[in-house]
Amino acid sequence: MLLEHIANELDLTERHLIVLKKVIEEGPIGILKLAEVTGMQNHKVRYSLRVLEQANLIRPSAQGAIPGDSVPKFLQDFEREVSKIHDKISRIREIESTIPK
Repeated sequence: MLLEHIANELDLTERHLIVLKKVIEEGPIGILKLAEVTGMQNHKVRYSLRVLEQANLIRPSAQGAIPGDSVPKFLQDFEREVSKIHDKISRIREIESTIPK
């Protein structure tokens, strides 16, 4: 399907954001606790933590994950990036509406 890849990426982004939110709210927090509070499987939490760490959005500590140095900028830029995506979806919908059915 044409949009399946986009849907998968959105699901993954949602998962990363949920993990980031919990780290910000409850950090330091470990994998087992994150899995418990999010209802996600351990391996999915571990992957999200790895992605977030590579983006400097979280840092490991002896007690668990804590927010990273890039969180303020990420949150500042987030709304702008989502707005760009929304605008692009609107343009795609306009194109789709002109396709003869």
